[in-house]
Amino acid sequence: MSIRLPSPSLVLLVGPSGSGKTVWAQENFASAQIVSSDELRGRVGIDEYDQKASKDAFELLEAIVEKRLKRGLVTVIDTLGLNHEQRVRHRALAAEHDVPCYAVGFDTPPKLCRERNQQRSRPVPAKVLSGQIKQWEQLRDSLAEEGFAGVFEPERVVVVPADQLDADSHAAAQQRDPLPLSFGLQLPSFTWDDRAGDIGEHLTKIGRAAEEAGFSSIWVMDHFRQIPQVGPEWHDMLDSYTALGFLAAATSRAKLGVLVSGIMYRNPAHLGKIVATLDVLSGGRSVCGLGIGWFEKEHTAYGWDFPPVPDRYALLEDTLQLLPLLWGPGSPAFQGAVLSVPDAMCYPRPIQDPIPIMIGGSGERKTLRLVAQYADACNLFGDPATIAHKVEVLAGHCADIERDLSDIEITNLSTLLVAADRNALAAEVERLRPSNVSADAFATRVNAGTDDDHIGRFRQYAEAGVQTAIVNMPDLSDVGAITAFAPVIAAFA
Repeated sequence: MSIRLPSPSLVLLVGPSGSGKTVWAQENFASAQIVSSDELRGRVGIDEYDQKASKDAFELLEAIVEKRLKRGLVTVIDTLGLNHEQRVRHRALAAEHDVPCYAVGFDTPPKLCRERNQQRSRPVPAKVLSGQIKQWEQLRDSLAEEGFAGVFEPERVVVVPADQLDADSHAAAQQRDPLPLSFGLQLPSFTWDDRAGDIGEHLTKIGRAAEEAGFSSIWVMDHFRQIPQVGPEWHDMLDSYTALGFLAAATSRAKLGVLVSGIMYRNPAHLGKIVATLDVLSGGRSVCGLGIGWFEKEHTAYGWDFPPVPDRYALLEDTLQLLPLLWGPGSPAFQGAVLSVPDAMCYPRPIQDPIPIMIGGSGERKTLRLVAQYADACNLFGDPATIAHKVEVLAGHCADIERDLSDIEITNLSTLLVAADRNALAAEVERLRPSNVSADAFATRVNAGTDDDHIGRFRQYAEAGVQTAIVNMPDLSDVGAITAFAPVIAAFA
């Protein structure tokens, strides 16, 4: 058995002296995560036994805990935990910072507590220890009623990102009653060991490893310089459709798409021609992703217009109407609200009839209405509860135009880091995290988890209505990261 705790969280240890609290904390948490009243008594007093320094030590303890909670850090309070008012304050402090507070109760036999106490260089007076044991026995059965997020016995601890807290039960559900889910691999970066000459060779390895692992699609971003969410702007960034053309030759099964094409970056008819060409050369594997774009600095740098949001939406809607005509027979004229194409002709015609269109974005009033009206797929953002709500909104738009929601593929994009076991995962987190980001915070940022964690996590997305989970990984300098994800894909096959 193990205790699964979310990051961040506050953990309060409760039990008499000699019950094993400090040893357990040191075995399960990093020393920086533990705030000990004894240690702080030694900091502000003569030594850890200086009872006259207790008041100052506890004031310092609460200040440290508050600072750590403010920064979203996992924190363990190593005190007796027997004082009711202190427990109330700690829970209130955690709630103030929107951090769950847990208690771990140490129901150690009194005899063992006394034996351990006698082994100390400075034992707690026998009468004092007897009082602590009595307090614990009176508190033990009511601790669970005090309002903690959970009360546990001292077991091995596993700290996971908050959205993986219940992953083990969902993974078990997937094993009992599997739901289908496809997976796509997104490549947001092409900076691998800073060797531009090796990009093509490594991109080939990535594409082939993705297909071998079971990914059904491969995606790139539509950017011309690296975006700030991923890295410095001078990091390598390939032209999206040139990269997909290269991947078309390096792969044979995976769908290929841009997540998603900014509507202002190309003449819409030319974009249609590019996507159709990719479809022909890949043997019918292209997906046309579209969005209104957001990166104004990039538009300015390349000399593209960046009109207000309503104007970009107008061009997007015209494009959604134009592309099926362009990919269809003949050369019809098209006149939209802002776009005019006198001769919509595209030969060779794409292999797929039609090429599927995906719209990126989760706006409930405009974007999801366009999805219902024109698209074959959408890419939604958020946790499973958010996705379930967005799907419900999309279903409402579909009902308004009498379209079946099942005609639309629901996809979701997220980042992940995967490893076969906890030790390997911790090593990867430590290797990849920036020096100014804690291990727990980085693990949350990249959804670090074992195979079972991710099976449970994606089970929740499947239950929310997602049909394809598109993922990216923080480091693909080694394609082993892709291979490591294969067991998760297989669990949903």
